Amino acid sequence: MLGYSLLKVVPSTLCFTSKAVLLRKTGMLYITQTRGSRKVAGFKKGRAMATEELKEPEVCKDAVRLTTYAVGVNILKQGEDPKLKPREEYPDWLFELNLGKPLTLQDLEPGSWAYYRRLRKENIWRYHKLSKVKRF
Repeated sequence: MLGYSLLKVVPSTLCFTSKAVLLRKTGMLYITQTRGSRKVAGFKKGRAMATEELKEPEVCKDAVRLTTYAVGVNILKQGEDPKLKPREEYPDWLFELNLGKPLTLQDLEPGSWAYYRRLRKENIWRYHKLSKVKRF
């Protein structure tokens, strides 16, 4: 049983308390009160349910494989990563993409769609920043 909300109705046969969970008997059901945490409560006294730990993906450090294959592109369980083609087989716009920091308003051309899109984002950021300021 995972605690996701403040009150949750849980059928159980035991009543126990801990730092994260408090069970009270009301009729045949128990009401679980949690503090908004995702701690695991076990049904046996003094035990918690086993949790699965997430495994991180393996990092490829082989220089030859990194320069000949698109490592990490294959999302299927079967198959291999696709092999990289020569630069001439890819479209020109692919190598003109901005992979660095986003352009500022001063770098963009006034009147373009990208300029107004960036202007709108910055105004939204400014509004949210001002709304967080404590008022008198």
